[in-house]
Amino acid sequence: MKEARLYRTLDNKNVSCFLCAHHCAIAPGNFGKCSVRKNIDGKLFTFAYGKTIAENADPVEKKPLYHFLPGSKSYSIATMGCNFRCGFCQNWQISQISEEMMGERRGIESSPEEIVARAIRSGSKSISYTYTEPTIFLEYASEIAFLGKERGLANIFVTNGFMTAEALKEVGPVLDACNVDLKSFSDEFYRRNCGARVKPVLETLERIKKMGIWLEITTLLIPGENDSEEEIRSIGEFIAGLDRNIPWHVSRFFPQYQFGDVFATPVSTLELALEIGCQAGLKYVFPGNIPGESNTVCFNCKEILIKRSGFSIDEMKIKDSRCPNCGVTICGIWE
Repeated sequence: MKEARLYRTLDNKNVSCFLCAHHCAIAPGNFGKCSVRKNIDGKLFTFAYGKTIAENADPVEKKPLYHFLPGSKSYSIATMGCNFRCGFCQNWQISQISEEMMGERRGIESSPEEIVARAIRSGSKSISYTYTEPTIFLEYASEIAFLGKERGLANIFVTNGFMTAEALKEVGPVLDACNVDLKSFSDEFYRRNCGARVKPVLETLERIKKMGIWLEITTLLIPGENDSEEEIRSIGEFIAGLDRNIPWHVSRFFPQYQFGDVFATPVSTLELALEIGCQAGLKYVFPGNIPGESNTVCFNCKEILIKRSGFSIDEMKIKDSRCPNCGVTICGIWE
């Protein structure tokens, strides 16, 4: 256990947490909605510090980040827990904590120094805070991130975006890139499927962009939930309004967890999303969770600039952030 950041004390030893947009008011002896922050006698403690439930050196393309250090490895870590309750979560075994498991700390004991050392030994150029929601282990992630930055590593948050402005201010100075899940443009979808709201996510996206952190966005298209042409168009137009250079990953859903009886997303839905994203003015829209190539193509002359097979880079032509064929600038972090 470690005393948490970003909370204030209230009367009668209650506390108010402002780590994420739930703004949980927590009575003594109780946990917040993330199931890893507990009020103990009027102080808030985090159970998500110092113990990783998953560690892997992944291709950065798996985050997914396609315009950030392509072809490099990213040392990826997670602790247990999440502040969302998504019935379609692909990592539900480690993100969803039952009431009986609250307070348990499963995984490997690792200091921030040990995480950074393992990341360097793996040959990774970055550390990704991913698999579960990194906001809920902010104390741990930020210490690793500051230390990693000192050792020349970049830092990546793969997040649901439900953090507060205060949380982003804590870790933002050492974040180099984020992939944010924009799960829907519907508040009803967020409330019903995630136990959350959409507005704080949209606000986080705007803040990340203003802070100059490299941003990519992912939307998992679930049949009958968020895959209508109207909703896909709303998301594409919102992203284009932020910046047409933001890569948008539209991913195929497969049945899992509480959505085991929902059929997989038709490939035609992804094809429609790619078309809509381009119509909205986005320069880079990528399909996810389907086999085959997912290339970065110059928006100006249509030259293939990065040729990918799965998470592997087969060819990389971008030099000095430009298309070698027509000279137009291709936005991203290339070195």
